[in-house]
Amino acid sequence: MRGIWKTIAVFLLGGILGTGFGVALGFFFFPFVFPPPPAVEQLLEADRSPVVATGTFIHANPSDPVHYGKGKVSVYEKTVFLESDFEVGPGPAYHVYLVPKASVRGKADVTNAKYIDLGGLRAFKGSQRYPIPAGVNLKDYPSVVIWCEAFGVLISPADLAAR
Repeated sequence: MRGIWKTIAVFLLGGILGTGFGVALGFFFFPFVFPPPPAVEQLLEADRSPVVATGTFIHANPSDPVHYGKGKVSVYEKTVFLESDFEVGPGPAYHVYLVPKASVRGKADVTNAKYIDLGGLRAFKGSQRYPIPAGVNLKDYPSVVIWCEAFGVLISPADLAAR
């Protein structure tokens, strides 16, 4: 009788752990299997001020095949615009930051800075616009960064070159 209870306990524990592992894998692979459509946002007429800076997103950690980014970014006086060639590897809770440090390459470059959160990333591909809050001096922010707030991971930085 004692052996039956042990077998049932092992079976239930295995079922619980297996279900938890399966759900976790599902959350990880869902964006890869069912990616959302690319964004296609346009600059509004009010945003069409002179370009202040431009940059290109890079793969911050080449040994990490999941967290990558590429494509161009243009910064206008009131807007950060991710160009149509923008793309990042999918994941949860990505945000667009203006960071007051040049050449962001690691987590500490972001977490130790007083960045400006422009909002959550709306799509993993395609053009998107993010308004810059009033009073921000863009000369103090030489980087645009895609950051995963859920796990505190640097996804992709872009060094800005003033125009």
